[in-house]
Amino acid sequence: GIGEGLRIKVNTNLGTSSDHVDLDEELKKLEVAIEAGTDTVMDLSTGGDIPSIRREIIRHAPIPVGTVPIYEAAVEAVRKRKALIAMRWEDLFEVIERQAEEGVDFMTVHCGVTRVSLERLRKNPRLMGIVSRGGSFLVEWMIANEKENPLFEHYDRLLEIARKHDVTLSLGDGLRPGSIWDATDRPQVEETILLGELTERAWAAGVQVMIEGPGHVPLDQIEANILLEKRLCKGAPFYVLGPLVTDVTPGYDHITCAIGGAIAGKAGADFLCYVTPSEHLKLPSADDVREGVIATRIAGHAADLARGNRKAMEWDHAMSTARRQFDWKRQIELAIDPQKARRYHEEGRSSTEDVCTMCGEFCAMKRVKAFLYPDPS
Repeated sequence: GIGEGLRIKVNTNLGTSSDHVDLDEELKKLEVAIEAGTDTVMDLSTGGDIPSIRREIIRHAPIPVGTVPIYEAAVEAVRKRKALIAMRWEDLFEVIERQAEEGVDFMTVHCGVTRVSLERLRKNPRLMGIVSRGGSFLVEWMIANEKENPLFEHYDRLLEIARKHDVTLSLGDGLRPGSIWDATDRPQVEETILLGELTERAWAAGVQVMIEGPGHVPLDQIEANILLEKRLCKGAPFYVLGPLVTDVTPGYDHITCAIGGAIAGKAGADFLCYVTPSEHLKLPSADDVREGVIATRIAGHAADLARGNRKAMEWDHAMSTARRQFDWKRQIELAIDPQKARRYHEEGRSSTEDVCTMCGEFCAMKRVKAFLYPDPS
């Protein structure tokens, strides 16, 4: 489960793009993500045979799978009707129902982007504008057709589908900030207020929801963002993309994400979406996926410790005990990434028994142990 009182969970994004389609590669990423300890995956494919790719990911995934239905609907509109703006609202809901019938567990739906919020955005210009892909698709359609967001206008229909197929709705933040300069601005907050209202409607209809949160937020604003969401959305689970705490780290955004994720988790976020080293640069490789999952799991675990999670604390205690005992086998077993820990240890074996090459015979624990805790025998 995801929510208050539970361990913080981690999501991994997979999927093809219009420039790169390789199902085997995506299945390999799925395998790597599961091995690295992800709790869920999302198929964000926008290239190739999207329904077939999704079905294969669902078939191979022993964990919950999420999607963003507007992606498939938009691609279908371009392929069949020659333009995204030619999409009919019924087309979008047909995709949503089809995906639900196929076993998708949760869906990101950008219901909070409305004609009112677009006017707010016009009056409050941003450095980065709209960076949510799903949000941008809807905005393009709304402006071109001079119509309301169908996910908002036909929200009751969306709830009917979700309830019928037991799908959790992840209320997407289509107006999330894409730069720390745009964080916690009026359009973002206005959307969060609306998502809180939609949350209560979903609960009244018997549908589970979670709220998606911002992606770029400076350190000093993270806690306020979490508290604001929890207050406005009545404690609904909060699913955050990072948040990234600076914009100058291409190639290292998994680290930037982990810093923000740890602070967000400590403040009350429930679900962390990973970011890979290739974020903002390219489609991630399997190695990028592993690095992203591990970094985000570290953030979640650090937050769990700060929140007093008993199992998290027991895990750290066990690792410290193994270190005190120079039990290298156990240390590797307990490592968040045993594969990397084992490789590093084997590369750095010391000529001195039990210790590593960092300190060798001058290992602090080994030298002091005999004096502080002498063997009674």
